[in-house]
Amino acid sequence: MSRIGKLVWIGVVLLVSGASQTGQTQDAFTEGGSSGHPLNVLFIAVDDLTTTLGCYGDPVAQTPHIDRLAASGVCFRRAYNQLPLCNPTRASVMTGLRPDRIKVYDLDRHFREEVPEVVTLSQAFMAQGWFAARVGKIYHYNVPASIGTNGFDDPLSWQRTVNPKGRDKWEEHLVFNAEPHRKISAALSWLAAEGEDQEQTDGMVASEAIRIIEEKRGQPFFLGVGFFRPHTPYVAPKKYFERYPLESIRLPYAPEGDRDDIPTAAFAHNCPVPHYGLDEGTLRKAVQAYYASVSFVDAQVGRLMEALDRLDLVDRTIIVLWSDHGYHLGEHGGVWQKRTLFERSARAPLIVSMPGARGNGQASFRVVEFVDLYPTLIDLAGIPGPEDLDGRSLRPLLEDPMADWKGHAVTQVLRPSDHRLPEQVMGCSLRTDRWRYTEWGEGKHGVELYDYHSDPMEFQNLALNPDPEAAAVIRRLQPLLRSRASGKIPSSPVQPSRL
Repeated sequence: MSRIGKLVWIGVVLLVSGASQTGQTQDAFTEGGSSGHPLNVLFIAVDDLTTTLGCYGDPVAQTPHIDRLAASGVCFRRAYNQLPLCNPTRASVMTGLRPDRIKVYDLDRHFREEVPEVVTLSQAFMAQGWFAARVGKIYHYNVPASIGTNGFDDPLSWQRTVNPKGRDKWEEHLVFNAEPHRKISAALSWLAAEGEDQEQTDGMVASEAIRIIEEKRGQPFFLGVGFFRPHTPYVAPKKYFERYPLESIRLPYAPEGDRDDIPTAAFAHNCPVPHYGLDEGTLRKAVQAYYASVSFVDAQVGRLMEALDRLDLVDRTIIVLWSDHGYHLGEHGGVWQKRTLFERSARAPLIVSMPGARGNGQASFRVVEFVDLYPTLIDLAGIPGPEDLDGRSLRPLLEDPMADWKGHAVTQVLRPSDHRLPEQVMGCSLRTDRWRYTEWGEGKHGVELYDYHSDPMEFQNLALNPDPEAAAVIRRLQPLLRSRASGKIPSSPVQPSRL
């Protein structure tokens, strides 16, 4: 066994012994489960999904199954990721630690390089007797290149892994790429595919997950189910494209000069010009393809929920649906994809359905963070976990979505140096109920302040020539932001990635 493996095994053993000493064993937990069994966890991750869902008020999205899940649980309308990029945010969720603690800011660093002994979320459940498995993308994958492989997985987190590879992999040559100079992983690219759902990788992910649920229905399980869409290329069967006629697609509004008061660092290095320089017709097709991919994934979520219902597991299963970050579809005059600290990128869907929770069927508008997921799930399952997690349990909001919370969220992103920036710059942003305060390089490369009561689309940066009220808000929020995020850049330079 490797040194890392030994350290993690020691951590798991300590968790087990801690449970024994405190009496918190799986047999003692009966809350929420009508038959007194330990609760399963169905942990659904959707790649690059922003709040383009009916339950989040999107008037275009056709997502009946996710909307039904939201109606059976608590839909967190203000949930924020810690770093809007796949690898860092997924590592943060699974370790319960912020990026500054695991030193993961980009796509190429594994969290165990910094915290080799960390006990991940699924490991905490394994230590108490739960069966832990992963199907598809929970940790980072290069999409679509790594589909069908283990990607950037953490083998210690699972007892079983399944890596489906579907028709979308064999038909990559059919994908339309609006930016041929980029790989389809980073470009606006899409395919209205022939065939049925189950032929696509995400359809196979749902099928394989259902097989595991059927197999393990008699014992507690923690099942991570990771869907690859709507990550580029946007691929879905043709029928989902047909739900969104092009004439109904509109690009987001932005006033003239919207970018004039926004710091250069606020715009991601891989989105150098507005709308990538593409024409409106092409952009509308990209939006159509994105929504089609969302509806396709929604159908697969529906299959999972149907399986739980068929197997009488609904009252014995905590269901969590989350996305690793938000996603831009042309906001701020032409921002696309992720890697920004604007609301559209920092905010992402989060739905938690806990059997028997009094708050089920309601939405919560309290500000919560993705690092809250780890402490929430071990709390709901009644099992011990690490004492140094960065988040806090959402149980009070599952019981009363309007409970007093006093929450705020910190999201950060690292900008590599390029022709726009002479040095690497860390951006850190604090979101409260009303305000977003953002610093780039601790203010050296720009500051932003937005008031969501009067400016929900972030059109006016109040930190530029602030009036007395804005100046007072900055004085109040700045120390709070700096106490939660270091703003420091890593010692090793991060290379620009176009993924």
